[in-house]
Amino acid sequence: MKTLLILRHAKSSWKEAHLTDHDRPLNKRGHRDAPKMGRLLRDKELVPQLIISSTAKRTRKTVKLVSEACGYEGERLFREPLSAAEPEAYIEALKELDDKYQRVMVVGHNPGLEELLERLTAEEHTLPTAALAEVSLPIQTWRELDDSIKGELIKLWVPRQLSA
Repeated sequence: MKTLLILRHAKSSWKEAHLTDHDRPLNKRGHRDAPKMGRLLRDKELVPQLIISSTAKRTRKTVKLVSEACGYEGERLFREPLSAAEPEAYIEALKELDDKYQRVMVVGHNPGLEELLERLTAEEHTLPTAALAEVSLPIQTWRELDDSIKGELIKLWVPRQLSA
């Protein structure tokens, strides 16, 4: 079995209208929620062995804040194709992984992450900013991952439902 953690980036700022979508930073709520999700990962003993993220500024900052809060010190792979990606891009990135990784977290954007979650679990869920889903996948190797694999959604956490 493999575990996939799906994390949507924390809330971004729209204050600087001249910035491209890729360059938008986190807002105050994003800076509060990302560490909260990191502490959740630590407290639930779900710290990933590897993090894969889009290259957008808001996902990079989310990864940094979550990593600091949960004590993650492993490798962080930033992939341009995951910025505004379809589910296939996440699946392809995961299929390339070394099988030594049992628990991997992807950090990205909607609607791609919601569609990925639905594809992997056959369940439809909304992923607000900084939401975290834990999915158990019935595979031994990441190469096995495709649309025929149906995992189980173990838990979905939303920052506003957690205590500070």
